[in-house]
Amino acid sequence: MNPSSPLDTIYYIQLPENFQLSRSAMHIDPTIPLPVQKKDRDAPGSFNPEELTQEQILAGILTVLAYDPQNGHTGYYRSILKEARPEIKKELSEAAILKAKNEDYEIAEEIFAALRGLDPDDTVTILNTALFFDERANSYRRSGLNDDADAYDHDALEYYRQAMDAEPAIPDAFFNAGFFYLKQHNFRDAKDSFETYLALTCDMKDEELGENGIYKKERSQEILDNIKSQNMDDERFKTAYEYISSGQEEKGLEEIKKFIQVNPHVWNAWFMLGWGLRRLERYEDAKQAFLEALNCQGGDRNPDTYNELAICFMEEKNFKEAKKCLENALALEPDSTKIMSNLGFLALKEGNPEEAQKYFTSVLAYDPDDKIAKAELEELEKQS
Repeated sequence: MNPSSPLDTIYYIQLPENFQLSRSAMHIDPTIPLPVQKKDRDAPGSFNPEELTQEQILAGILTVLAYDPQNGHTGYYRSILKEARPEIKKELSEAAILKAKNEDYEIAEEIFAALRGLDPDDTVTILNTALFFDERANSYRRSGLNDDADAYDHDALEYYRQAMDAEPAIPDAFFNAGFFYLKQHNFRDAKDSFETYLALTCDMKDEELGENGIYKKERSQEILDNIKSQNMDDERFKTAYEYISSGQEEKGLEEIKKFIQVNPHVWNAWFMLGWGLRRLERYEDAKQAFLEALNCQGGDRNPDTYNELAICFMEEKNFKEAKKCLENALALEPDSTKIMSNLGFLALKEGNPEEAQKYFTSVLAYDPDDKIAKAELEELEKQS
């Protein structure tokens, strides 16, 4: 067992016959080992049954359900939880969502794991888990931690697929998965997801859908119209993204150029061309591609276009134009720590460490765990 495993925080006890917890009518089967959460002061061999609390048992059970789902006694452990806390699933769900909103991701992930262990067939928990991993990936990507973001996107996709396979079908699973696929530039699967959402809700009346449901239908149709009008479900678009994101930029550039020949007014395509060229450090060519993206309908509403263009200008030491681009990007996405960081790096290139410090400090105000901003601030403090 990994020494840092959460399972190391519990131990199993065999209670004597006729043992009952004080203040509790919980039925305990003395023939089945019971997982108990250790107290901080517990030392090996120091367990005292008279000091055992219900909370220790419930916490121990939750740990087993979260991290040892193959345990042969999970059914019995679930029955104890439900007997002791009939509202446990609702309580945990609310706690997990609150922790996720507060970006307390480690604890939220533990609670979601416990929820899946408590009720593996609960499709709402499966979808909420997908949404959680999706947002955690977004948070890491905003902080520049792309490898971690990719790992959580992989987890999110696994749970979105489970949610979309549920019977009866969950319309919201397809709606949310559609946006996940958009983020991945996988417009073909995004199109399929939004079409499925509309098919599942087409017979529902407005009063059944409610205001939020009506919005989702309208938004789904809007996205579908955009994908179709720009031919973004073309296989070459998806292939180009997969090549570039996996480090095969030259192959990706070949595919996206073929797409652009047929679809010259799609800003996403010019953006992808620029992205691949920028990764190859062909900054002048990348700059021209991003400028083309800005000239296409919708391209000037995407902060990433300005951000990428700014990087090209910085590499060419055109700091004035780089700053204009980053300010445009920040106006479109005021809470983007990625853009704030790039403004900090630009300030450093301009020889203005005080301004850079302000930007990196702002990044940490939004994301206290941003490793890049922390490292830059530490370096600036050494130099001051």
